Amino acid sequence: MSDLVEPHAPTAHELAAAIAAGAVSPVDVVARALARADEVQPALNCFTARWPDEAMRAAHDAAAAAARGDALGVLHGVPVAVKDTTPVAGRRTTLGSYAFEHSVPDRDGYVITALRRAGAIIIGQTTTPEFAHTLVTDSPLWGPTRNPHALDRTPGGSSGGSAAAVASGCVPLAEGSDMGGSVRIPAAWSGVVGLKPSLGRIPMDVLPGLFDTISHHGPLARCTDDARLFLAATQGPDDADIMSIPGPLDLARPLDADLTGMRLGLSTTLGCWAVDPEIATAVEAAAQRLEDAGATVVPVDPGFRAEHEAAWMVLWAVFMAAYYGDVLEEFGDRMDPQVVTLIEAGRQVDAPTYKRVELVRTEMWQLLRPILAEHDALLCPTMAQPPYPAAKADPPPVHRGPADGYRSADMTAVFNMVSPCPAISVPCGRHTRAADAGLPIGLQVVGRRWREDTVLRIGRAVELTTPS
Repeated sequence: MSDLVEPHAPTAHELAAAIAAGAVSPVDVVARALARADEVQPALNCFTARWPDEAMRAAHDAAAAAARGDALGVLHGVPVAVKDTTPVAGRRTTLGSYAFEHSVPDRDGYVITALRRAGAIIIGQTTTPEFAHTLVTDSPLWGPTRNPHALDRTPGGSSGGSAAAVASGCVPLAEGSDMGGSVRIPAAWSGVVGLKPSLGRIPMDVLPGLFDTISHHGPLARCTDDARLFLAATQGPDDADIMSIPGPLDLARPLDADLTGMRLGLSTTLGCWAVDPEIATAVEAAAQRLEDAGATVVPVDPGFRAEHEAAWMVLWAVFMAAYYGDVLEEFGDRMDPQVVTLIEAGRQVDAPTYKRVELVRTEMWQLLRPILAEHDALLCPTMAQPPYPAAKADPPPVHRGPADGYRSADMTAVFNMVSPCPAISVPCGRHTRAADAGLPIGLQVVGRRWREDTVLRIGRAVELTTPS
């Protein structure tokens, strides 16, 4: 394991408890986080900005509040990082693009306000590919971000900087966003936990439009209990997002990891993916450990097809064209060519084609619905392939798996198409072949609508049963 990975760094819930008990000062905790960020940044390039002066002022204020005996939030004094797509008032927020190189928002996004309300201390912003468009964090403005487990590999994207910051021990928690897997992908490839909550669980007000149905804020975390704390701190409802859902979950205490009586469906291919054999083996072994721990695991086949992900690509191309197409004329020569291609493709989609995506999403739900009706959750890989090279200019990855399967690296975007269903990625093993030795493997747990508590509970059981 690389010395850039910090497997034993304290968790958010450990730090919050120690700060509340007076055993450690937020000043020391935040100072260590900033020092670690300075240490790893030259190798990983996971931050676009660090804010030591502001963070240390907040740490002193947090220490004073704890000393006075004030009521403390669930993340009081805990250092966190946020993605460079989420507006922070008075701080440059670039979206990884020259088009927004000098953009300074005049307001905080809801999730920023919620984290601060819970006592979290933001130490800086993390890297993302341009407009968070893909699974390799390499932007024209900031360059490639590297995986702490192997510097020649990407940590994933689009919340790659957040994942690398957590995996390297800079912060125990970082904010990400997930439109097609952008929290779960880097979680799997960086060996951390990543949660895509149900649509509307965490109010999303950072996009130009409030009626998007594939976008989610979510945590990159050291463990599932830290993801629980993040969700407890940031869940709505809030009128900042008209689509935020009422009925917040009770997340005040750690969740029971006893799976006795639970039924879990297992699919290593989701019906069509060509999955690296080592990943399939690791996911099956994790499922067996859950069965040994008391769950009933049943093989299932959702029957997803390549055209289901293709429909997601239609949504994504139109998203890019609608929200960022107006900068193409001025900045196109300095934009990622993949972004330009997406924008141009989105401009070619006619209204009936766009509307028919709803029919595909309906079919996907009808395929998934009976599985979730009979099982508490679906287990599958998060990623079908090992981490890609760190830079887009690097040689393309070697595909591993059956030649007749669907060759897409991620197995995540299909679950943004059924967005009320939460999904979490939890580390479940490592690659052993020489070319990929030691690189993490992620297990994805997909739950029933608005049941983050269930996927967190299963994720915790995965952690407890996975060999260290």
